Amino acid sequence: MSKLTSEYIEGVIALLKQIEIEEASAIDQASQLIAEAVEKGNRIFGFGCSHSSLPIQDVVYRAGGFMLMNPIYAPGIAHLDVHPTTMTSGIEKLVGYAKVILDNQPIQPGDVLIIISVSGRNAVPIEMAQLARERGVKVIGVTSRKYSQGVESRHPSGKKMHDFADVVIDNKVGKGDAMLSMDGLNTKFTPASGITSAAIMHCLTTATIEKLLQKGITPPVFIAANVDGGAEHNQKLLTEYRDRIFYV
Repeated sequence: MSKLTSEYIEGVIALLKQIEIEEASAIDQASQLIAEAVEKGNRIFGFGCSHSSLPIQDVVYRAGGFMLMNPIYAPGIAHLDVHPTTMTSGIEKLVGYAKVILDNQPIQPGDVLIIISVSGRNAVPIEMAQLARERGVKVIGVTSRKYSQGVESRHPSGKKMHDFADVVIDNKVGKGDAMLSMDGLNTKFTPASGITSAAIMHCLTTATIEKLLQKGITPPVFIAANVDGGAEHNQKLLTEYRDRIFYV
């Protein structure tokens, strides 16, 4: 294995250990919000722009996953199949677009919205957090505090996404996200936020499942469809929880 490959793996492991130690309380608070919402019959949503949508997608409709995680997909920023892909960078800066997105979602007061924005500076995730909180939705923000503090807001309020979150979880990446450097290249390379943000999402669903079990509530969890009986198990729960699942 190359020196830089090892350095990257070791760097990511170090960030994950930081999250384990330094973000334990925030993850506990966030999962408590989610578990309480589930207990009361409310719904759970997740949102991110372009690459920040990928950690949300990583916990949706998958084997071993928590069934009640609903992704919010918005045209132009939900996936990387937009052509040209560079459009996504412009769309996530549009003031007012978050209201259009939120107005067309089945999200209600008492629900929980997880928003991922690594820099926390663009208008869409900022407004999404602001509007959701104003509407009585609990907001969990996943961001890099170091990155966010090192850049200016692109929203007229001057605020960042984390300013409107009830709970903030730091994914620990640095400003600019890239981790590695080498002579001959004057810019850092190889990002880490995709890994750390996805890990946080899996930590949140894990802690939520744990808390629900402690409350005596059996959480709906997918079994792999390629395991005998999995499809039947999944269909039964999808039907039972159809009032809280919007991705099927």
